[in-house]
Amino acid sequence: MARTTARLAAAAVTPLLLTAWAAGPAHAHGAPTDPVSRVYACSPDGGAAAGSAACRAAVAANGGPFTAWDNLRVANVNGRDRQTVPDGQLCSGGLSAYRGLDLARADWPGTRTTPGTTLTMRYVSTIPHTGTFRLYLTKSGYDPTKPLTWSDLPERPFAQVTDPALTDGAYRITAKLPSDRTGRHVLYTVWQNSSTPDTYYSCSDVVFPAAGKAEAGGGVPASPSAAAGKDRTSSSPSPTAKSRTTPSRTPPSRTPEATPRTQDDSTPVASTAGGPTGPSAPMLAGGAAAVLVLTGGAALALRLRRR
Repeated sequence: MARTTARLAAAAVTPLLLTAWAAGPAHAHGAPTDPVSRVYACSPDGGAAAGSAACRAAVAANGGPFTAWDNLRVANVNGRDRQTVPDGQLCSGGLSAYRGLDLARADWPGTRTTPGTTLTMRYVSTIPHTGTFRLYLTKSGYDPTKPLTWSDLPERPFAQVTDPALTDGAYRITAKLPSDRTGRHVLYTVWQNSSTPDTYYSCSDVVFPAAGKAEAGGGVPASPSAAAGKDRTSSSPSPTAKSRTTPSRTPPSRTPEATPRTQDDSTPVASTAGGPTGPSAPMLAGGAAAVLVLTGGAALALRLRRR
């Protein structure tokens, strides 16, 4: 009789435990680190770039740090990027929790590169997904002191890659850059998932040689590579998905999964109310709820057994 009663109590607790666990938002997923994206450069993991004037202004406008730098995603876009993300909000994906990334400035931390050469993007993935990457480069004549709009980008991407290999925690996307750009531009990356309903957006500031003179842009410039065959160096170190450290903090450990997740995790960790939250916060909340449910269930089982 006691065993039957305990089993009934456990059966009653299990659905509540599963509900409490499922209520927590999913982990985060990825962003470009080379050419360095604004969200990564200005995050607590961004190193020296995070202390730049542009990043300090972005954090102030944002109302908090970009802790969840790998979670700038919008659900159920389904390729309707221009209809979903408003002009002037392309770098934030229209999410108010990342609004500081939309500041119109010419001193964002940038990566020096050369027109017409081969670019290899390093897109770190903290949780792998299948999907298609589309790369756009702002048109000739782009003015970085004005808000970025869809009209600043060509209708078609200059590169598109589906399901690139994940190596050492990052996707590497190789593409030839347009040959007619000079000065500061934005490399706009759209990652449309096929394993989830989410689409990720990111802005990477790149600096081409100015016509007839040296580039005089602000921010944290990336020095030209001294090694033969390299077109550029990033303005900040690139992390691996397994470990990223900064002088001020040790970021949460994230280990990429061996196979992509396929669950619907479309709710952004960075909500529009209360500022962005770190990827570890939802799991702590879910764990606390689970402990409370398990404690209550154990007490109920013990009380029934004693009767």
